[in-house]
Amino acid sequence: MDELSGGVVEKLDSGSAAFVNSSGLAKASPMGMGLYRIEPVGRVGSVRTPLVQLDVRPKGRLGLNRLLFLLSYAGDQGFRDDPVAATEDTELWSALAASLVQLAERALQRGVLQGYLTVDESLRTVKGRIRISDQISRRPGMLVPLEVSYDEFTEDIAENRILRAALERMSRVPGVRPEVLSRLRQLKGKLDAATRLQSGAPLPPWRASRMNVRYHAVLRLSEVILRNASAEAGEGPQRTASFVVDMDRVFEDFVGKALRHAMKGFPGEMRLQYNAMLNEAVRDSDRLTVRPDAVHLLGGRPVVVYDANYRARADRGASLTADHFQMLAYCTALQVPTAWLIYAGAGEMKLRRILNTDIDIVEFPLDLSRPPSEILAAVADLAGQSWGEVVRQARTGR
Repeated sequence: MDELSGGVVEKLDSGSAAFVNSSGLAKASPMGMGLYRIEPVGRVGSVRTPLVQLDVRPKGRLGLNRLLFLLSYAGDQGFRDDPVAATEDTELWSALAASLVQLAERALQRGVLQGYLTVDESLRTVKGRIRISDQISRRPGMLVPLEVSYDEFTEDIAENRILRAALERMSRVPGVRPEVLSRLRQLKGKLDAATRLQSGAPLPPWRASRMNVRYHAVLRLSEVILRNASAEAGEGPQRTASFVVDMDRVFEDFVGKALRHAMKGFPGEMRLQYNAMLNEAVRDSDRLTVRPDAVHLLGGRPVVVYDANYRARADRGASLTADHFQMLAYCTALQVPTAWLIYAGAGEMKLRRILNTDIDIVEFPLDLSRPPSEILAAVADLAGQSWGEVVRQARTGR
C-alpha cells in the first residue's frame, strides 16, 4: 500500500497481526472472522514473515534508488559523492538483497581489502611501542608482561566488519531467492577473518580514501541496511524481517544537511535544530521554546529560517495552516523577516505575506521523484534564493 493509503482489509492469523502491530510500520485492527484492517502509521518499508509480507511505499511511489539516496545522504558521515545504486524491484527485500550482492561482488572482485589495525596486547617481548601509563597502572614494579600497542596489516578492519554484518543480516531474511541467498553466503565466507559485530552495537567508524574506494558504494548500502533493517528469529522456527523508515525524519535530516552544504558558499554559518526562546519567563517551567530545522546566522544573528515538512499540503492529513502558524512563531521569536517552508512534492514556489506583519513565508516544493543530481540542484537553488532575499532585505533596511 501507499503511505497515504486509507488502509486495506486482509485475513491474518493472530501471530502475523501481532507482528505487524509491533513492527512500527502499520497497525492491524481486528474486524472479526479473522479479518484485520491494516493501516499505515506514517512510516515506509517492508516487514516479512514466512506467512505474510507487508510493503508500505513512499508517496509518489519513489523507487528504491531514491529512498537509498535520501537515507545515505541523511546518514551523512561527511557525505560521499558516489551514489548508491540499487536494483529496482517491485519487492523491496529482493531489490535490497540483489543490490547488496552485486555491489559486494564488485568490491571483493580484487580480493578482500586489508588495512592497518591498532592492537593493544600484553606480551613478554617488545612489539610496537610500550604503553607506559598502562604498564605503571596495571603492573607496577613488573617488567613483564609488557603493555604494548602495534599496527597489524589485516583483513579485520571496519570496512570488512560492516560488510560482513550486512551480508549476515540479509542472509537471515525469510524468502530471499535461493540463488541470491547462496551468493550472500559465499560472499560472507570471504570475510570470515573480520570480527562479527554484536547486534545493536554502533557501527565502527571508517574513512573514505583512495585505498578503500572500491568499497564505498557497498559500505553506504550496508550502513543503510544495518541502521534500518532487522532480521531475527521469531517464535519457534519462524524468522522475521523488518525494514522500517520514518520518512518525516529522513526528509528533515536530508534537507538540513543538503542545505547546510549548499549554504557554505555564502557568508555566515548554518545551524541545524536551532533552539530559541518564544516567550519571556522568569521561571524555567514557564519558558516556551521553538526549534526550527535550520537557521542561517550572520555575525551570530539569525537572518533566515528554514523548516522541512515531508507532508505536502496535498497529502492526506497535512495542515497548511498549522505549518504557517509554526513558521510565524519562528520568525517572531528570531526576528527574521522571511521563512522558507520546504515540502516534499511537485509544484510551484509560492510566497505568502502574513497580514499585519512584515513577515513572508515562502513555500518551496522539493520533488523527490527527480534524479539525485536535480534534487541537490534544487536545494542549491533554494540556498541561492534565500541568500538573495537576505541581501535584498539588508539593502532595504527590513
